[in-house]
Amino acid sequence: MTTVLETSPLAPVAAVPGSFRPPITAIRWGTVAVGAALAGASAEPLSGRLVTGFLVLVAYATYRTARPLVLGDGVASTLRVLVEVGVSVAVVDATGYWQSPFVFSLTIAILIAGFASGLALALRISILSALAVALPFHLTTDLPITDALHLSAQFGVQLVLVGMIAEYARRFSGEADARRTVALDRLGRLSEANTLLYSLHRLAQTLPASLDLDEVLDSTTARLRSFLDITALAIVVPDDSADGFWVVRRQEGVRLPALLTTDELPAAVRAATQAETTISHPSLDAEGFPGLSVRSRSGLYGPLRARNQLIGVIAIEHDASHHFTPADVSLLDGMTETAALAIDNARWFSRLQTVGAAEERTRIARELHDRIGQSIAYLGFELDRIIDKVDDPVLGSDLDHLRRDVRAVVSEIRETLYDLRTDVSDSDGFVEVLEAFLDRVRQRSAAQVTFRHEDTARLPLPQERELWRIAQEAVNNAERHASATDVSVSWRTDGQQAVLEVIDNGRGFETGKAGRLDSYGIVGMRERAASIGASLAIDSAPGRGTRVRCILEPS
Repeated sequence: MTTVLETSPLAPVAAVPGSFRPPITAIRWGTVAVGAALAGASAEPLSGRLVTGFLVLVAYATYRTARPLVLGDGVASTLRVLVEVGVSVAVVDATGYWQSPFVFSLTIAILIAGFASGLALALRISILSALAVALPFHLTTDLPITDALHLSAQFGVQLVLVGMIAEYARRFSGEADARRTVALDRLGRLSEANTLLYSLHRLAQTLPASLDLDEVLDSTTARLRSFLDITALAIVVPDDSADGFWVVRRQEGVRLPALLTTDELPAAVRAATQAETTISHPSLDAEGFPGLSVRSRSGLYGPLRARNQLIGVIAIEHDASHHFTPADVSLLDGMTETAALAIDNARWFSRLQTVGAAEERTRIARELHDRIGQSIAYLGFELDRIIDKVDDPVLGSDLDHLRRDVRAVVSEIRETLYDLRTDVSDSDGFVEVLEAFLDRVRQRSAAQVTFRHEDTARLPLPQERELWRIAQEAVNNAERHASATDVSVSWRTDGQQAVLEVIDNGRGFETGKAGRLDSYGIVGMRERAASIGASLAIDSAPGRGTRVRCILEPS
């Protein structure tokens, strides 16, 4: 029999588990068969009531086998429950109450209630059935009161036990179904994870081992196209030469300016710069997040993070709403980790090239000092000797002018060689080297240079060297490019953290403007700061001077 229980005013009712439907049908017909056997085994001849009761049970069992009992909310459901109980009670009461051969038919309604909704409803049905038989039995029986009570208690307890057994079977089956459901759910998730890992493995195999940033970006873009169905794509990275600006390094299916401020970034991309994992926008229009393109309706935005720093954002979009699946989100999330690592490795390789260039610069400075510098100095001495022997005033004047030019060149070469060769060492700390450098700046320019420092301990030598080069570059920019008349340098360190600040009153510049004379110097300062884990902030505006602030936090 197929029985479906929903809800009933008697108690919350759920559907009978499918595994219990065949046993219910078998028990229903089994109680009919047992009743018939008990009636036939009686020494007394069969009465019309016994035959009628048997036929009623057979008819009802047949009906319920063909038409399963359906319980729901409302009066109709209550009536179905009462009919199920009433048929059995009527047959039992009509054929001898507790002494009826069909008394076991009372258990069907209790079993259904227990399987469907648990012990509470089963107890209500068992008590209702017991009272419906016991009350008329005690009013009509000729048995002694004690025997009658004993008989009613015996059958009442049996009916309650049937309800408890049904509840136990229901709970056991429910737990087994729950475990099976959990197992299937885990199996499904494992299958999805296996598919994702396979895709990421394929992706990792195709990502470049190159340390060239352009090759890394090109390969990342190609992989995005091959693994995901997209109509617009962009990769943006922070501008190394200016705070608050972003460079669009790659874009397809969209036209964006090469340089954007943070406020000019599309809202969805800007939100990704503050996120830790990939952000999905299934409906850009409904969510109010403009994407890369006005045609885009859905998008994924993955922050590129390496060494706990944001190094860029990958944005992919599609013209259809709800286009990207959770699997696509997981795939991009896994891809951003690999792509961020590849991009960061390429950036570090570029920085190592810069360090190598610095070492080569020191070597060249030494060669210039030993050869070219001495040669030009010798040329100046020779000019002095020749001028002393020349009697022609015109020729003497020209030679004297040439001698002054040579002296100026010698002076510039000496300053350049000094800047190239001077570095922090174990014996000469940051303060000593910077103080000597600033003294030379005071001597060669009209700028007012002040230096305030507060240091209780030295930093590790590699960190001091990079900070010295940052300070040197900032002061040179103020002197040579900004035409500053006042330069203030401050330095504070306790051996664990440090703050370097260079402020000038020069002409300043528009932050983020390409083509500045000092743009490469700013990029170099940022790369040096990043190489030691420091942060660099540059605040400038035309006519307002420039402030360079580098902060090294303890690791």
